[in-house]
Amino acid sequence: MKKEIICIVCPVGCTMEVTVEGGKVVSVTGNECKRGVTYAEQEAVAPKRTLATTVRVKNGIHPLVPVKTDIPVPKEKMREITELVAQVEIEAPVKMGSVIIADVLGTGANIVATRSLPAREDSRAS
Repeated sequence: MKKEIICIVCPVGCTMEVTVEGGKVVSVTGNECKRGVTYAEQEAVAPKRTLATTVRVKNGIHPLVPVKTDIPVPKEKMREITELVAQVEIEAPVKMGSVIIADVLGTGANIVATRSLPAREDSRAS
């Protein structure tokens, strides 16, 4: 089976043709660099993506904090991870880099906050 993949590793955007037989990459053509081959092999057999979304925050200066996976996760798990993250609500303050969900769905990836979010002044104890 042949697949056409446009590389996103660098600005060149090579159009590569990947031949897959028996679930394994047999050949990659059309790349201008080695990084393109690595990308095409991964994308053709087991595509992965970094998920970026938001988590609800209780008593924060904003109602949501941006989060992302710290490593790419299997593309087929994206919907399930998104649905899980949508159910989460955390308490302010939130520190950038804090792990919100560790090893999400057994992928080895953590959901981490990508910015700090202080608590509202009126919600802090005196």
